[in-house]
Amino acid sequence: MEFKSQYHFSFENLIVYQKAILFGEEVNKLVDTFPKKEMFRLSSQFSRAADSIAANISEGSASTDANFNRYLKMAWDSSHECVTWNTKAYLRKYINKEQFEKNRAMLTEIGKMISSLSKKLKNN
Repeated sequence: MEFKSQYHFSFENLIVYQKAILFGEEVNKLVDTFPKKEMFRLSSQFSRAADSIAANISEGSASTDANFNRYLKMAWDSSHECVTWNTKAYLRKYINKEQFEKNRAMLTEIGKMISSLSKKLKNN
């Protein structure tokens, strides 16, 4: 997916931000396939949590290291919330085992990257 522009923000260089953006898009495509009864329940919760990972990374990036770490913690929390929604989607048979595992792999990678960035900021 290409989302480059002639106007650039420094947080867009962060690989974790790029991966979080793509994860949010993946989730939004998935929830479009969920039953309508889930629109204001699982679909909404999963989509909002997924999108908030990248949003918190971008929002905190222009601040102090300490404040950025606070936003990274919120992004990390949102990634863990997505684990729950992913599991619910799988248990309700809205996604298959392959997609379930793919989502978990993406969340694991994003979580590790958030933790690593947070540690780096604390050591500065």
